[in-house]
Amino acid sequence: MSTRTIVITGASDGIGRAAAEALHQRTDTTLVLVGRNPAKIAEIGERLGVEYHACDFARLGDVRALAATLAVNHPVIDVLANNAGGVFAPRRVTVDGYEETFQVNHLAPLLLTTELLPALKAGEGTIIFTSSMAAFQGTIDMSDLGKEKGWTSFGAYGAAKLANIVTAKALLRRYAGDGITTASFHPGVVATSFGARAGLFVRLFYGSWLGKRLMRTPEQGADTLVWLATTKPGVDWKPGGYYTERQLKDPPKQAQDDAFGDRFLEASDLLIR
Repeated sequence: MSTRTIVITGASDGIGRAAAEALHQRTDTTLVLVGRNPAKIAEIGERLGVEYHACDFARLGDVRALAATLAVNHPVIDVLANNAGGVFAPRRVTVDGYEETFQVNHLAPLLLTTELLPALKAGEGTIIFTSSMAAFQGTIDMSDLGKEKGWTSFGAYGAAKLANIVTAKALLRRYAGDGITTASFHPGVVATSFGARAGLFVRLFYGSWLGKRLMRTPEQGADTLVWLATTKPGVDWKPGGYYTERQLKDPPKQAQDDAFGDRFLEASDLLIR
């Protein structure tokens, strides 16, 4: 049985951590874990005995350095799970000049994906984006990608999660001929540290007894990611699809416009050059 290399970002906590622990049970998998917090990613990496890297997606230089290391270590990558992300408040601009939510959730994952394309093509790989139902409340404004007008933390997050779905579909159209497949999914509202840097209402909900009772466990949230990473695209699931609890769902209307998606991907490419 051949070994498959799976890279998971956002693996130091929550959904990514739960996915790593589930995938570690498989004997046919080589795991590579990426996380923002050096201590947390080292803890799970060393505990599972797998390769791990610390990387701050708010710094595109860090993402480029990570990609260079991964490309050397793994010339063939079977799955790239772009799981890292978050909702942030107040509005911040990164050292790269982009609104933080847009960069961490969209630009950084796209940059990592782009830099790893040779390895993904070699593996006829699958690219998975952890999106959110918040995408249905998001809008991508091509004239204001950084949400400089009327910014709210949840509005920026919704737009970034919509960008994940749009990007998954656009990347499939661009690279399907190279054997690459893509998917995006909504993990549910999961009890993680996701809301730690969000606005007051989100922080209170995530930290409350009621919130914890209503939310899914990280293991439940990771289920669809693990399923997409370990099953056969085109047979078990539809490439480019948006999934919730392993079920194919219609994405937001803006993500159904292929011409818009191609324009958005081209505009995003220019921002990460």
